[in-house]
Amino acid sequence: MNRKAGILVAVYIAVLAINLDVTIVNVALPSIATELHADTRGLQWVVDGYNLTFAALVLAAGSLSDRYGRRPALILGLLGFAATSALGALATSTGTLIAARFSMGIFAALIFPTTLSIITNTFSDRRQRAMALGGWGAVVGVGVAAGPVTGGLLLEHFSWNSVFWALTPPALLAALLAHRLVPESRDPDVPALDIRGLITSIAMLGILVYTIIEAPVRGWHSHATVFGFVTAAALALAFVTIEQAAHHPMLDITLFADRRFSAASASVTVTFFCLAGFIFLITQYFQVLRGFSPLDTGLRILPVALSIAIGSVCGGLLAPRIGTRTVVISGLISFGTAMAWIAGSIDTDTSYGTIIVPQMLLMGLGIGLVSTPATESIMLVLPPSRAGIGSAVNDA
Repeated sequence: MNRKAGILVAVYIAVLAINLDVTIVNVALPSIATELHADTRGLQWVVDGYNLTFAALVLAAGSLSDRYGRRPALILGLLGFAATSALGALATSTGTLIAARFSMGIFAALIFPTTLSIITNTFSDRRQRAMALGGWGAVVGVGVAAGPVTGGLLLEHFSWNSVFWALTPPALLAALLAHRLVPESRDPDVPALDIRGLITSIAMLGILVYTIIEAPVRGWHSHATVFGFVTAAALALAFVTIEQAAHHPMLDITLFADRRFSAASASVTVTFFCLAGFIFLITQYFQVLRGFSPLDTGLRILPVALSIAIGSVCGGLLAPRIGTRTVVISGLISFGTAMAWIAGSIDTDTSYGTIIVPQMLLMGLGIGLVSTPATESIMLVLPPSRAGIGSAVNDA
């Protein structure tokens, strides 16, 4: 196997595993509720425990991988992810499963920033890098959108444990390939860790995500929710102040003054925020309102996954030729049009073939056209030696 191709395979398998995990658990929730006697709050944390630790730690993990090496961070993350997935499969109580989910999020945060930084350091030619990032974006989108399909297929034949067992083999395979093929890369000139920035970023992101997760139960206007948002805002301000004053900041805040960086980050944030919401709602729409099985539901979401893959590859090919701005704006228009169409047309008797499928295709194509060029734009602003933190901003 060509070494660069092998590196891409290892990275893509790692990305697929951790993004499948974002949505694969959703279709197993009814079975988990029955077999583990989990209440609604417990089920919420089975899903969101993973997201909380991932979001809270990804910036810190990106900075650490730049300093101590992306290859060991990737391998350690993959092995830990495989082990905690197996622990989740073996769980016999809701509390144990939630603990496993928190642990999986920790190791996913260690894995994800290294994938982009490894690609950036492996491919110096822009066209090759754009194609590699196009594949990365396709795998990210497909992983998120294909989670319900994979979960539904497994639940047709096996118990809820299977959705966790299914994540272990790809993580172990990716770890083996990374050990054999991925070269070491780190920044030898990275200064001492910005401990204050590191701790503040973890607290800020953790409290923000925790507050959002708990808000529907506590109430959006409750004292606890308002306090959580105020605390997160105060920590965000403190983080900016700390980073501006630091001689060697974990995240150079002035990067956001670069429109390539800030506009690209905002574009990625908006599209994947809406994709996650769409997958969450459309899964329930098909299962609860239309009465489809988990497998049938997953299959009906496939147009999103396929169009994201196509759009990501096309975005990677088109950006070097016609410009990143043109491609990203086209993607945002496509995506925004699809979301407006969905908001104004979905009902219990909406035609799947003539309305919902075209909506999914238009939305997925827009996401793909945005994600790859925007991700490349973020990575181009930073030198390869600081690719880990750049990747972490994109991932967060």
